[in-house]
Amino acid sequence: MPITKSAHKAVRGSLRKKAFNDGKKRAMKEVIKKVQKVAKENKTDKTEVEKLLSSAYSIIDKAAKKGVIKKNNASRKKSRLARLVSARG
Repeated sequence: MPITKSAHKAVRGSLRKKAFNDGKKRAMKEVIKKVQKVAKENKTDKTEVEKLLSSAYSIIDKAAKKGVIKKNNASRKKSRLARLVSARG
């Protein structure tokens, strides 16, 4: 348990940051799963997959920009999604 007043404040701040980061990670994972699902089952409608891929890129880039994930991790996730979509298309 923190003893000093500044340590209490640091704990509160870190909890807020953790909640923010967890939300970003959850959104990123959800959109990745959605792209994967649509890419696997929907082989005809490419516009829907492209729209989802664009939103996935945006969410992944924002997570990397805010430091939730590292830059290379974001790049790897985007690359794998693009490869999945192009293989299905």
